[in-house]
Amino acid sequence: MNLIAAVDNKWGIGLNRELLVRIPADQKLFRQETMGKVIVLGHRTLRTFPQGMPLAGRKNIVLSRDTSLIIKGATVVHSVDELLEVLKPYRAEDIYVVGGESIYRQLLPYCDTAHLTIVDHVYEADAHFPNLDLDPDWEKTDESDEHTYFDLAYTFVRYERKTTRETEA
Repeated sequence: MNLIAAVDNKWGIGLNRELLVRIPADQKLFRQETMGKVIVLGHRTLRTFPQGMPLAGRKNIVLSRDTSLIIKGATVVHSVDELLEVLKPYRAEDIYVVGGESIYRQLLPYCDTAHLTIVDHVYEADAHFPNLDLDPDWEKTDESDEHTYFDLAYTFVRYERKTTRETEA
């Protein structure tokens, strides 16, 4: 499975249930990576999408503890075990975890690749992505040249789980 997120220099991803920044190239990358694929998200993250609706062109799976939750256009699951069962028919490389913080943390052990846009700035944040630089199981395997959006510098970075790469070698 993949993780995809935009993070600041302190791994912040959100404040008051909103993204910290919207960068068109990051949004384009998100669309390119996830279109036609499966996205896994929490209910609060879904509410941040346009009109609070599932994203078109993708299989949306919402992980929520709310057992009464029904979302038109999405599959709702209530535990990681149930999620893993629902994901069995799909190839791992076609599954993208898209947030929020608790969903990233719960699913990190099941993921092998993280696609991050790292924004060279520190925002006030109340939600954070796990710091993969401090996790010995993960390594940075690719990094783009620096890009800018107005006065913001950012790079596209890929991290991969070391254990997966070592066992495949």
